[in-house]
Amino acid sequence: MKEILRDSRASSFPMTIGIVLSLIILMCGISEYFRLQVIAAGVREAVEDAVISTVNDNYAGVYHGVREGYSGSYVPFGEGSWEEDLNEGDIYDYLDETIGTQLSGGRHVKYADTGTAMEFAIDSLQVTLRNAPLAPSDPAHAQRFEADAIVRLEVPVRFGGRILPSMWITLKVQAGYTEVF
Repeated sequence: MKEILRDSRASSFPMTIGIVLSLIILMCGISEYFRLQVIAAGVREAVEDAVISTVNDNYAGVYHGVREGYSGSYVPFGEGSWEEDLNEGDIYDYLDETIGTQLSGGRHVKYADTGTAMEFAIDSLQVTLRNAPLAPSDPAHAQRFEADAIVRLEVPVRFGGRILPSMWITLKVQAGYTEVF
């Protein structure tokens, strides 16, 4: 290898070009990987904010002024009974406002600046609310009010001027109401 590099007949010139091109291709792959990671992290944070917003919207029901402590989101129903009163919120609407997605073909899609190329798409949102029990016997170890959200993210992978198969990832987010006092 040293002989080829020290040879004065310029035989190392093609190898130098090959090494430079290999490094450029490697850097393009690394930058695409980081692009995918940044998009996934940004969408995850936006979904997290939307779920936290949903938990906050249910705050008034979770702390209903019950003297005995923190109850779940219940309202009086009939004579002597209680009914859950949960609000799942509109997470898609929150995401549309926050990250600029728009409804297209049953999915919420973010387009690039040109408006034609898809940057990413979100679909299959599932929200699960777990209510805190009404007047638990052991408040210290009772289930707290929690919200789980699962969403599927699709990001097209681009490399070398071509679009490769998309990256599909399922993002899971959890938020809960924690009493302070």
